[in-house]
Amino acid sequence: MSVSDADIAFALELFDDLGPLSTRKMMGGLCLYRDGTIFSILHTDGSIWLKGAGAFAKRMTEEGWDRWTYSRDGGKTTAMPYWRLPHAALDDPALACKLAGQALDELR
Repeated sequence: MSVSDADIAFALELFDDLGPLSTRKMMGGLCLYRDGTIFSILHTDGSIWLKGAGAFAKRMTEEGWDRWTYSRDGGKTTAMPYWRLPHAALDDPALACKLAGQALDELR
């Protein structure tokens, strides 16, 4: 299964105020970049995840954002450095861009 054109268009429109973005299909979804830095992943189910580092990752964890995890063979669970964008931000491009900007500040 791949990311739909509609989901890609939605994510790009949501983060439009960040400036020029580039994308790359990988990890079963789509990675979004600003100035060569990956800051978000769009999963095949349409969910949008922000990459966390430093104080921003700590904040997302403390606020209880859903973290991307998966189970490997043998039952070991692995946590990835991505947290699901809150529902409120999906309806508010200004909030989505503010959060993405905070993620980028820690990632650069």
